[in-house]
Amino acid sequence: MAHRVPSHHLSPALAFGVAAAGIGLFSIMDAFMKSLVLGLGVYNALLWRTMLSAGIGGAVWAKGGGRRPSAQAMRLHVARGTITTGMALLFFWGLARVPMAQAISLTYIAPLLALLLGAVFLGERVGSRVVAASIAALGGVGVILLGQARMALGPEAFAGAVAILVSAVLYAANLVVARLQAQAAGAREIAFVQSTIVTVLLLLAAPWLATVPPAADWWKIAVAAMLATGSLLLLGWAYAHGETGYLATTEYTSFVYAAILGWVVFGEHVALTTIAGAVIIVTACLIGARRRDEVRAAVEAAA
Repeated sequence: MAHRVPSHHLSPALAFGVAAAGIGLFSIMDAFMKSLVLGLGVYNALLWRTMLSAGIGGAVWAKGGGRRPSAQAMRLHVARGTITTGMALLFFWGLARVPMAQAISLTYIAPLLALLLGAVFLGERVGSRVVAASIAALGGVGVILLGQARMALGPEAFAGAVAILVSAVLYAANLVVARLQAQAAGAREIAFVQSTIVTVLLLLAAPWLATVPPAADWWKIAVAAMLATGSLLLLGWAYAHGETGYLATTEYTSFVYAAILGWVVFGEHVALTTIAGAVIIVTACLIGARRRDEVRAAVEAAA
């Protein structure tokens, strides 16, 4: 397997900026997808968007040379594509039922879960600080859910929040696979093959669930597909040229996007409990990431 290493001659700020731009595109795509899910249902919204994403990604991949993925890379593509399918279905189903800012803040437990999963599957070391940070993050989730209960958003909103939390667990597994995937394949290949795998998996249910969207919705599907592909390309490039721990903090910029888009597009207001819970979770994640960096530095110094 050909490993890709960060390019030391590139500025870390450049990789950070590219990753932040990728998160921005994903956040805008979330707003389009929420609108589509409300109109088409989660299956058809995701199916047609991903199918278009695969087509766009395929054109970009072919223009870049279109080399056949290695066996190792293909295994990682299949693994991540399978995880992404479940993750996306749960997330977008939940997103249609809760305010965008709340949905995004609940996903912030994923980086901490990724640290714990990394310890299990990648042999990465974690300490008591990461465990404590994980407990604190769960407290932040509790604050958000408590605020949701007080707002009386209804049982649909609670079910949506649970779906997003399960999606966050899958997203954590996604991050672990993404670390390996970025070393085995280029950004174009990742964007194309992953979208193709998700499309194939979704098509298995097409005879029972698929319907052709109304003509008025196709422009939204096309824009969402372009945003999703562009985001995958930007994030794939960034993670191939920068440190994962440094770039992971760009995930938290999505809260700002979600709060603004939820308010402008859907008339959603951000509850104080959502802000408080998000602050607790983000702080816990940053503490956990700092601990990981300290452990890595100690290991490198001893080597």
